[in-house]
Amino acid sequence: MTVPVRTRTRRLERDVDLLAVAGRDGYLFEQGGLGLAGRGEALRLPVADAARLLAAMDVEDEVELPGTGPVAFGALPFAASPGSTVVVPEVVVGRDGEGNRWITTVDGAEAALPTPDTPAVVGGAITLRPARPADEWCEAVAEARRRIREGQLVKCVLARELLVHAEHRFDPLAVLTRLRAAFPSAYLFSVDGFLGASPELLVSRQGAVVRSHPLAGTSTRSGDPAVDARLAAQLVASTKDQLEHRVTIEMVHDALLPWCSYLDAEAEPSVVAVANVQHLGTLVEGRLSSPPPSVLELVTALHPTPAVGGWPRAEALALIEELEGADRGRYAGPVGWVDARGNGRWAVGIRSGELDGHDARVFAGVGVVAGSDPAAELAETQAKFQAMLGALIRP
Repeated sequence: MTVPVRTRTRRLERDVDLLAVAGRDGYLFEQGGLGLAGRGEALRLPVADAARLLAAMDVEDEVELPGTGPVAFGALPFAASPGSTVVVPEVVVGRDGEGNRWITTVDGAEAALPTPDTPAVVGGAITLRPARPADEWCEAVAEARRRIREGQLVKCVLARELLVHAEHRFDPLAVLTRLRAAFPSAYLFSVDGFLGASPELLVSRQGAVVRSHPLAGTSTRSGDPAVDARLAAQLVASTKDQLEHRVTIEMVHDALLPWCSYLDAEAEPSVVAVANVQHLGTLVEGRLSSPPPSVLELVTALHPTPAVGGWPRAEALALIEELEGADRGRYAGPVGWVDARGNGRWAVGIRSGELDGHDARVFAGVGVVAGSDPAAELAETQAKFQAMLGALIRP
């Protein structure tokens, strides 16, 4: 497959709002206002060929930074699919922490910044329906726990699906605007109707530097600083949550190590707090060997981590298929971008939703280990659901 495409990147002298650039129908991946946004669709590339095809494109760059030149956005399914694609937008706008702003156009597309959309203000009735009764899901958790206690596996992540129906069509821009306000430190993303605000970095590659920030182990937040501090201390002291976390960090470290000349992880996990819950997180960082792999190769090596699948991987995925009773779609799959030099940043597609007109699908998952309690795991899903529900149902 050949793709005769030419891109041109030039500097922008004025500041930009990436969410305004993406609008309701574009592509977005940002954290704290930094990242990339795109509009229009120049072409779609098979994931398996994307790195090679991007590298083969003609480039005219006034500025050469991660995210300049040809860029493709992707939101990949949780379960590997040979038909998965990434999208090269007609126009991509970037903004980084060093004050750089740029715009890349494909094959002579209009180089002007897109006109910002206005979020729709709609009301009307909202209905929520679990795809599976809560008691049945708790029985699935108990069965997974039984298999784990028998030694068949160490951990299995089970998710719940919630179906949301609105009297009026959901407005992706309005939902993203609310998510950005509620979760300012999260990875805000939007690709082909899949959007969310993930707290978890799967992997980033910037030149030879590779980073991952896995999250595993969760407790709620109350809004009271004193209570939240106590809950955070309990999370750090929890044998169950520390086991969940350690399994994930060891897998991420071992998966990245063959690509690296140097790799290290923080000695102890820290508490990562978002608006409604808090997690145990550990930064893994290293230097890639030369020549460095594309970020897409690293995504393939890492996904799914034990944080969203379980461990051992094969046994956990088989148990998910048996017990979960739902097609996750792109929930908990990798979402992010890759450029022609192999740089990129990909988050884990959690705290997310699939929007389709008047309907939305929302998932929340929990890590089941030997010490899990089904009722407590059910409560954890309810807390996690609030991230997306707050953005979907607020007028």
